[in-house]
Amino acid sequence: MKKGIIILIVLGVIAFGLYQWAVGFNNTAADAKTAWSNVESSYQRRNDLIGNLVKTVQGAADFEKETLEGVIQARAEATKTTIDAGNLTPEKMAAFQEAQSGLTGALSKLMVVVERYPELKANQNFLELQSQLEGTENRINVARDRFNEAVNVYDIHTTKFPGKLLAGMFGFEEMARYKADAGSDQAPDVDFDFN
Repeated sequence: MKKGIIILIVLGVIAFGLYQWAVGFNNTAADAKTAWSNVESSYQRRNDLIGNLVKTVQGAADFEKETLEGVIQARAEATKTTIDAGNLTPEKMAAFQEAQSGLTGALSKLMVVVERYPELKANQNFLELQSQLEGTENRINVARDRFNEAVNVYDIHTTKFPGKLLAGMFGFEEMARYKADAGSDQAPDVDFDFN
């Protein structure tokens, strides 16, 4: 009788340990998905700020219409390209990054063109929005780094034994990381010739 109780206790402890391990395994996936949500939130903040920035810049009567339209179009593309946190495939990540890169490029062009407008550069609303955008770009970078760290932990759990067994049973797949834009390893070519 005592042996039976001891065996049941040992089996119960093993079952509880396996349950805790599975819960911890699942939590790493949830952490990576939460980290992705934080990346999206940072990009949403940037998109919201850009809308306000465009409105402020539109107040400059002779501002280049083409530049503003480029920013507006790039913002629209970036906001319609979203990814479900549960389905972070490399292809979807590449499409998201491409849309965000387009917006970053359009925004950079806008900031270069702004240099030609001293009254706009002196506008307090514009200066505040520009400062907030700079801070948001830093937030985006931090959020992307944290996402990649969370994905790294998740991928270690899904590719190493014994987690690989659990990943296979429950359909956990490797997640795509956020990668640098193509050409970001090259210094940008800055041209201040406004003629």
